[in-house]
Amino acid sequence: MRIREFGVERWLYHYENDCELNLAETCVEPLTLGELIKIAGKEDALLGEILPMKLTYGAIDGSERLRANVASLYEKQQAENVLITHGGIGANALVYETLVEPGDRVISVLPTYQQHYSIPESMGAKVDILRLREENAFLPDLDELRGMITPATRLIAFANPNNPTGSLMDRAHLEEIARVARSCGAYVLSDEAYRGTDQHGDGFTASIADVYEKGVSTGGMSKTWSLAGLRLGWIVAPVDTLRRIQIHRDYNTISVGMLNDLLAAIALENKAAILKRNHEILRAHLALLDAWIAEEPQLSYVKPKSGTTAWLRLGADKPSRDFCVSLLQKTGVLLVPGSALEGEGYVRIGYANNRDVLIASLAKISAFMRSA
Repeated sequence: MRIREFGVERWLYHYENDCELNLAETCVEPLTLGELIKIAGKEDALLGEILPMKLTYGAIDGSERLRANVASLYEKQQAENVLITHGGIGANALVYETLVEPGDRVISVLPTYQQHYSIPESMGAKVDILRLREENAFLPDLDELRGMITPATRLIAFANPNNPTGSLMDRAHLEEIARVARSCGAYVLSDEAYRGTDQHGDGFTASIADVYEKGVSTGGMSKTWSLAGLRLGWIVAPVDTLRRIQIHRDYNTISVGMLNDLLAAIALENKAAILKRNHEILRAHLALLDAWIAEEPQLSYVKPKSGTTAWLRLGADKPSRDFCVSLLQKTGVLLVPGSALEGEGYVRIGYANNRDVLIASLAKISAFMRSA
């Protein structure tokens, strides 16, 4: 099976370890293990929970404790609707491996995480691209989507909230997509890695798994929960769909690490405290970014409604990769060029990490653009 190079991951591979100020990061400021234990009030109890553990494979599908905690993030789901995976990236790959076959048609938005078009393409599916545009606030055009549906459409894929634009489909928009998918019996895969990061309210928009009977939601502990180092994700779907995915999962996973499972469960049992911390970071940092953008004549954007990244339009004609390489070499600040996400003319900026890094980086970007 041949597959295209993963643009964002290769960019990070080449440059992430050489930067001084990393705004290519997409997670909310990571928690230390000590911070997680303190939030959970387990400074004196965690060792008592861990030391007796025999380090076997553990629960194959993920512990009942963890799956129940994941299910609590949804409106209509139970533990039986949850399957634990190696990261959200593993969850997405398993969904495609199970549901898509050569000759199927898949509709994917763009820009989005490259898994959602390159994996089905590599499997012999015909991928139809639904371009997200600024004039639609980077939301899928429903009329355009309806016009792309064929009897062979097997799956519609998107990320909600969207990476890199921070756009957010509300329940009504998801319900319309479900109606379109229902017309041809297609599955809908919603990569919800950033679900919980909305700029308003409790941070959570509706999940496709709660809206559509063939909706499949993927998520994980990395972005919203600040625990990327656990490398733990999940798939939420109807039981019969999960049973099919389990067959594929048995060949490449067996189980996730027992300690990863435990720490993820502890985090989700303390979700209110983690979300309070992370919403404060997200909302304060986006306010900083928004004020900075307003003073930068060479940049513009559609203000994100969710997520941890923004999609900045470059005013100059310089290719985005050249802009980002030059910025890194002269200032030490790392962004992601739009070309790595097949969106030339833009750059992706992550704003949810360390506050001091964000402030210092924005000042350096401003000075760089003034001197260019």
